[in-house]
Amino acid sequence: MLFKRQLKPIRIQIAKRYELFKAQYQDFRLYDLGSITINGLTPKKGYSIKHNVAYGLKARQRLDLYISNKNQKKPLIVFVHGGAWSHGDKSAYKFVGEAFSRFGYDVAVMNYHLAPNHIFPSYIDDLALALNYLQQQQGRLGISTESIALMGHSAGAFNIASLLYHPKHYQLEVKKNIKAIVGIAGPYHFDYKGDPLAEHAFDQTVPFQQVMPYYFVEKNTVKHYLFLAENDQIVKAKNSLDFKQKLLEQGNHCEVFTIPKTGHISIMGSVSSIFSRFFKTRPEIVNVLNDVFK
Repeated sequence: MLFKRQLKPIRIQIAKRYELFKAQYQDFRLYDLGSITINGLTPKKGYSIKHNVAYGLKARQRLDLYISNKNQKKPLIVFVHGGAWSHGDKSAYKFVGEAFSRFGYDVAVMNYHLAPNHIFPSYIDDLALALNYLQQQQGRLGISTESIALMGHSAGAFNIASLLYHPKHYQLEVKKNIKAIVGIAGPYHFDYKGDPLAEHAFDQTVPFQQVMPYYFVEKNTVKHYLFLAENDQIVKAKNSLDFKQKLLEQGNHCEVFTIPKTGHISIMGSVSSIFSRFFKTRPEIVNVLNDVFK
């Protein structure tokens, strides 16, 4: 009887974690359906697409390249999708390519290796590989890597931050050309142990203090723009606020924007051309990037 009483709190905790995971997983599935709809309504003019460009030898090492039709010297946005490091595909983000190519940016939307078969830092390795590939092949691809902004949503925001602030230093030919980071609803400072969405993406024997970008911030000239969803129920605002504090302590630039009436998933959809008139997400991003690349 005593043993059963001891087990009861554990069962309750497991049940709560399962319900949380189920709700959050459902959010991602709903986003899949939403992105299909958004992509179907996304304008097809103003850009050309190079599909499934191989930046590495593995099947997931592919990217789609959205080339703006504007005749000007164009900065490059490299976008990294979210999905708790275990879910997501570049094909769901056509609307991102269109949303920023219409303003004169070329946009690379990349896939990367996913958990649980691949854990940290494999997805950061993929980002570094993609950037080096884009640098080496820029002439053939018809792009320029002279000025780059890294943009990521959720897990993707973690990935772009970890590329710069990481326990090991990546050999990046384009590191000096990364002018800005745009993190959207990103987790930069959290303990993944016991987290039902993240625990399978990290080595559980390694403390989060040896992984999170928060702990590896160093001085640089990169502009950091962190976007929060007002009603985010998945990633706490403290992630961005802590990260901002650490960046400022090192003398780095950082600004935080809160987007009203958005949640963790909908903040990403709000950059699309069909929804951008109702939210300030895309206008704010375009404004800060135009300021960086003026």
